[in-house]
This record gives sequence, structure tokens and C-alpha cells, in this order.
Amino acid sequence: MQDRIAKGLNAQFDKHRIVFWYDPAHEFRQMFEGLVLDGVEKIEVANTEFAVKHRILREEPKRRFLIYREGPRPADVDNWLLDVELAHGVFKTDQVAIWMADLALPISFEDLARDHQEFFRSGRRLEKLRAVIRGDDTKPKLRLRMLGICAGADGDFDTVVEALLGELAAAKDDSLRLIGRVGLNEFLWDQMSRFFSYRADKPSIGDFAITLFKSCYQSAVGGEAILTPEALGFFRRWKNNRNAEDAFAKLSAEYAEALGVAQDLAKRDFRTLIEVDYFEEVDRAIIRALVHEVGGQTLAQADVLSWLRQRRQSHWYDSYRDLYEAIGFAAEFQQAMAQVTLGMTSVTEGVERYTKSWFRVDQLYRKFIWRMQRSGQATLMRELFEQVENHYVNSYLVRLNEAWQTHVDAAETWSALPIPAQRSFYRDHVGEFRRRDQKICVIISDALRYEIAEELLGRIRSLDRYEAGIEPMFGSLPSYTQLGMASLLPNGDLQIADNDTGTVLINGQSSQGLENRRKILTTGRPGDRTTAVRAEDLMGLDKDEARALVRDHDVVYVYHNLIDAIGDKQVSEDRVFEAAEDTIEEIVRVVKKLNGANANNLIVTADHGFIYQHRPIEESDFSSSAVEGNTILFRDRRFILGHGLKGNRGLRHFTPEQVSLEGSVETLVPKSINRLRRQGSGSRFVHGGATLQEIVIPVVKINKKRQSDTSAVEVEIIGSSNQLITSSQISVRFYQVTAVTEKTQARTLRAGIYAQSGELISDSHELVFDFRSDNAREREVPVRFLLLRQADAFNGQEVILKLEERHGDTSHFREYRTARYMLRRSFSNDFDF
Repeated sequence: MQDRIAKGLNAQFDKHRIVFWYDPAHEFRQMFEGLVLDGVEKIEVANTEFAVKHRILREEPKRRFLIYREGPRPADVDNWLLDVELAHGVFKTDQVAIWMADLALPISFEDLARDHQEFFRSGRRLEKLRAVIRGDDTKPKLRLRMLGICAGADGDFDTVVEALLGELAAAKDDSLRLIGRVGLNEFLWDQMSRFFSYRADKPSIGDFAITLFKSCYQSAVGGEAILTPEALGFFRRWKNNRNAEDAFAKLSAEYAEALGVAQDLAKRDFRTLIEVDYFEEVDRAIIRALVHEVGGQTLAQADVLSWLRQRRQSHWYDSYRDLYEAIGFAAEFQQAMAQVTLGMTSVTEGVERYTKSWFRVDQLYRKFIWRMQRSGQATLMRELFEQVENHYVNSYLVRLNEAWQTHVDAAETWSALPIPAQRSFYRDHVGEFRRRDQKICVIISDALRYEIAEELLGRIRSLDRYEAGIEPMFGSLPSYTQLGMASLLPNGDLQIADNDTGTVLINGQSSQGLENRRKILTTGRPGDRTTAVRAEDLMGLDKDEARALVRDHDVVYVYHNLIDAIGDKQVSEDRVFEAAEDTIEEIVRVVKKLNGANANNLIVTADHGFIYQHRPIEESDFSSSAVEGNTILFRDRRFILGHGLKGNRGLRHFTPEQVSLEGSVETLVPKSINRLRRQGSGSRFVHGGATLQEIVIPVVKINKKRQSDTSAVEVEIIGSSNQLITSSQISVRFYQVTAVTEKTQARTLRAGIYAQSGELISDSHELVFDFRSDNAREREVPVRFLLLRQADAFNGQEVILKLEERHGDTSHFREYRTARYMLRRSFSNDFDF
């Protein structure tokens, strides 16, 4: 108590030279006598008023005095010191007065302290209030600070409401009960009325919350809002606050049912909902509609992709990312199919056209299937899947390879000159570097077909200082692992062993297994130091070991196997597209590992490709042609090895000479995409045949540069004609200047409208500029900003629209671009603080 009285008196002396202290209950004499205040003279008045007055006004007019009177304050007519008292200060020693003195509050706040004594009785609350109180606070502002302390909120009224909604979602009411106990309940609902126009006979946080959801939803779908625009602004900020996302999602789910949102959405066109994300059911309704419309091919691809891009801002986008992505890939697939022509005049032209455009259809199909599988929503996606699957198999895969088969049947030898053959890989590609005495690392990924490698190419090129290019090779036939792997090694005589193993010999030596391949690598260029490792073993090396591997060898072969390992098993073949995604990530890591070990030149290639159909293979997809021959050595789903084999209408026969092999082992390959029956093996993922998907082999050459070569796209603010803001909302268009490429990358910016002081006066938007379209109109982003109530304080002033960019992974933002507007609204809110 002594300390508190001393603090209160010191606060009074900060304002007054003379302070009066009345002790009507005769209880503070001891404290008065023991009190020591720097620079203050203590005087007790006991029938000495005239002497005291003469001293403090005449004798010592600059000295500070504490004037103590034991007993009640005299009536004004009997108070000889009344004029001095009125000119200076009075220190009161009741509890309310102590609180006020402690907080340095003026006498006019006494009624506030008396109304909320329960609040001030807590020393912890008092300390918190002392930390946030300001000298120019009004009574409403002070009550608002008290409300924030009760709610555990650190900010303005918005944060109080957010905290109360968080407790509501958690089925708690601790803060609300405290607000009532300290007498702030009426103030709380008065502010709800002032800020949001929420009024109810029996107001409650639960009723406010459901009213808030209802009002904002009605406004979003074209109805009349129940609450003010400020309520909508608060709702958006709360919804987008990461700290509140669990509370928002819980209440949203509860009120969606209570408000009959699902039934209402069933009556609405999904196009009117694209900007709405107040209920999870909205995402579901949009997805259902898009699945149906895209499946029926009634929508333009550009519209679909634009809508999907807008949905990225949805609160629930991450939960439905796979479905949205699958729909997008389906729309792109349909567009690609509408533009594709599958004719060719030769084997060479077929390969060239596949590597220029046709591969994209396989790529989009793969991406669609993978995203659909990840979504786990097979029933929802069935209609769209059936459309894509039928279109892919019947209109593309079969038609393409039947047209291709015509030229395969007519070919005397297996060649597509001037496209190099796979078996010349070591001479043409490895030799290119060794002839310049440059080290080279080769990554061979089993079944990395061309379209997957093309996606890998984009990933590599997007990395800073990495340059890469892709070109095709004409794969060896039959397109199976042993022959494909042997074709990538130094080779002279290449032949299939005359037994039932399918082993391939190079100059009479088996090429199967890592040790045999290491031996064959030493036969390449005389004097070259060569080795081969498995990708998993390479990744297990520490930094020094990896550097030693590259330092001590001129040629390093790295063998990676995931796609074939997953796809070539009946129990896992349906996960082959997931394996393709993982393969891209793993190869990127291998490339970085090798580069970190000082390998600057790398090549990624494959032994063969594959064909895959997600739907189980039908009877008509199996070859009905009888297999005839003197000896059947080896039988797989897409090829047969043997002697005296006979071709027919369904099987193409090749002699070893026709496919540039030594020995006497002949090959039969089913025509087009047909499979051969084989007990216990899968049939959806297959290779070994002559389709373009199986035999177009990628060669991705990668080089690490010394200087940075990536940049982000530029974004401009499209100017308004009058640069005026005249209402509570403003629409602004942003323009991405160039399309995103591997080296010109996407840019993420934060947009908001600010006062000159730097205060945010609108809602804030995170915008992703990642448009790849060459059409400038498709790279525009319209954004609607909603002004906050704080904007009224800056009416008639210039305000700034800012685009800001995050600095790395930090919480710091730097200014990227600005535009200035004049805020000239015709109304002002009626807040008094």
C-alpha cells in the first residue's frame, strides 16, 4: 500500500506543485509520516491554514508541497485553502482513487473505475492495463483496452471478437464470463452494434457468429447483407488468419448445416461461387459441377484454368488441391486432344512429332490419373475419369500407334535416321564430353519415358544456374531392360543370349548386374577411369566421399530404378504414376548431389519407356494371334524371343539383323498396344514393344553455370482512369508482364491499401502470378479490395496501393510496386474513437 500511495502521489506531482491529501477516517497518518517524496515538503494542516497559505504562496512559491489534513474535508465556505485546492490537485486514498492515481487517470474517469471495480481488483489485469494505456485515451477506448485484456486479445476490437469466436469454437466461455463479471458486457454488445450493426434481444457470441456467416454468405451470392460492410471485412480477415483457421473451419461446418447451405448451393450456378469460400460445401459444389461440365466438354479450357486459379485463394484449397489439379489436367488434356493430328509419313516423322507435341497427351493423362488417385475420390471422379480414359485409349493411344504401326510394318530395319539409335549413346553423348577431356556423370532411370523426362527438364531448368536440354534417341527393340541398359554401355557386338534368360551380351560378356556393367564401362575409351553406382548408394555417401567419387573417375554411371520397380509388378502397377512423380524428385536430388560433388556435366536417360492404361485391360486389348515358332525362349507381355518365329496379322517379326543385333535370336512384337497373355503378371503397365511411348528414349543434358540465370516475372498495376476511391470497395487489375518459363519464374506478392502513415486500411490479398499463357489477357488478375473502418480517418487524403514481396523465408516484406489513389468517400462512420 505504501508503494502504491507513493506512486499515486508522484503521479499527482507530475501535474501539480501542490497536492492536498484528506484523511477522513484517520487511517493514513502513519503512512503520511513515513512517506518520503523527493523534492516534496510535507505539511500538516491543523488550524494553521493562514500560515500554510502564506508559506506556499508567498514564502516558497516554487517549492512542491504535500498538504495533509486529518479528518474530513471542510465545507467550501469554511475552507480557507479552497482557492489553492481548486488550482492544484487532490489526492484521494480510497481504493478507486488509488487505482486512478496508479494509472495516472484524470478525475473524470472516476465513474469508469467505480463501474468496473472488479476489473481493477486484479493486480495482473491492472499491470496489463498500465502497459497499454495512453494519455489521450477516451473512456470508450479505455474500456476497449480492458475488453481486450479480458479476452486475452492484443489489438483492436477485431482481435477481441476473434478471441471470443475462438473460445466459442472450443466450447469455452471463460473470457465472456469474465467480461460479464467486470461489468463490460453492455459495452461489448454496444460495440458489436457500432462496428457490425449486430443487434439482438438476447445477444450472444453464438448468435453473432451464425449471423455473421449468414450475412457474409448472403452478400457473396447476391443477397442483402444483414450486417455492415465492416462485418464482411472482419470476416475475411478472420477467415484468412492462420491462427484462427481451426476455429473458422469448425464454426463454418456447424453453421453450414444450420443455414442449409448445401440445399441453397444446389440451386446456384457454380460460376457465381468462384470467389466464395465461406463454407467447405462451396468447394464441394464447385468441384462436382466442374467434374460434370469438364466431363461433358461444355467448358472452355481457359475458363476452367482461370476458375481453378481463383480457387487457390479458398480456405479449403489445400484439402481439395488434388481434385482441382485433376480437373485442370483433364481440361488441358481435352484441349490437347482437340488440337492433335496423328498422321505421319515415316518412322522418323513419327518420332519427331511425338517429341514435339504428342508426348504432351501422355503427360497430361499421367498427371490427371495421379491427381485423381491422390484425391481418393474415385466415385466423385468416375464420370470425368471415364471420359478421359476412353478418349486417351481409343482416340489417342490406339489411333496413334495404329498409324505408327503402318510404318513399323513397312520398315526393313529398325531405324529412324537421322535420329540416333540408343546403342550409339556412349559413342555420341558420353564420347562428346570425353573427347574434350571433360568428366561426365550419366543417370539412367529405368522406364523414364520421354514425357516424364520432359517434365524433369522443366524442373531442372527452373533451378538457379542449371541449364538443360532434351533430345530423343531411337530405342532398341525389343524395348526391355536388359537390352536397353546394354545399349547405353560401350558396345560392339550386341546380342541376346541364346537361352531362356533374356540376358544381353556385349562382346560375349553378360551386361546384367552392376559388376558386369562396371567391367564393360572400362572398355569404352582407353585410359578413362570409369565406375557405376546405384542411386541409393550415391545418396548415402557423405560430402567428401561423393567428391572423391567424382574426382577419381572420368565417367560415372548412376543407376536409378523406381518406375519399373513399381510398375512391373501386378500388385503395384496401378501406382506407376505416383512412382513417376517420386522419380522426378529423386533425380533432382541426385543431380544436386553430383553437382555438389563438383560434377558439372550430367546426362539423364533411360533404358526404355512404357505404355499404361489405368482401367483394367479388356479382352480386346490382348493379342488373339497365335504365337508360332520352332523354339520359344522367352515370353513377356510385349515381346517373344526364340527361333523360327513367324509373324502374322497381330505380331511383327524381326530378325536379329533387322534390329541391329548379333546372334540368332529372333523377336516377335504385338502390333499397336496389344498385350500377350502371361500368367501372374500385370497388364496395365507394359513395355518391350514398338510403340512410340516405349521406344522414344530421352537424353536430358544438364550443365551447371557459374552465374545466376533465373528471375521472377514482373507485375504491373493497371491504372484506373480517375485514380479515385469513392466507396468502401475498389477493384484493381494486376498484369503479369511475361509468361512464366523455367527461367522466368512465378512471383508471389501481398497486396493492400495503406495510409501515408503506413497503416493498412483495406483487406490484404496474397496473389500468385504463375501464368504460362502467351495470351496477355489471360495473365490479368482482378482483385477487389474492401476498405476497413480505419480508412475513414484518411478521407480526403492520398492513399497507397502497395504490392509487397516476402524476403526469402523471413517475415519481412519489401515494397515491390505502388500506385497512389485519392480517397474521397461521401460518408464517414460514426465511431467516437
